[in-house]
Amino acid sequence: MSHPAPYPVRLADEITRQLGQLADHLSQLPPPQAAQVIARVLDPDSGVLGGVTHLVATGSVFAKDQAERGALPAQVWLALGRASNELHDITLDLDEHNDALQHVSTQPATTAAKPPVPAPLVVRRRR
Repeated sequence: MSHPAPYPVRLADEITRQLGQLADHLSQLPPPQAAQVIARVLDPDSGVLGGVTHLVATGSVFAKDQAERGALPAQVWLALGRASNELHDITLDLDEHNDALQHVSTQPATTAAKPPVPAPLVVRRRR
């Protein structure tokens, strides 16, 4: 007889499922609502990205302790620490654009006679 998954494992599975649902909904929302959802997800203090960053940082602390005990390879701790730092940096980069997302989310959906002029996209390389 198999044992049911412990609550934290079920919680992780449920969060993953709900994130998939959110992505499905996001693809169908009108631009103002989509921008509002994205702004909330990217909020560094109370959004999903901030929560995931905190979760990975907490996992890094766990992995460090386990690596010091010899239960995990040090590479696991280093990888989680690196991921935590990268996510933190990404969160800060995206936070710079929160005002623009908030602005779009407050604009009424209109049917413009003349479509907006697309802005040229610039690719920024980090390394």
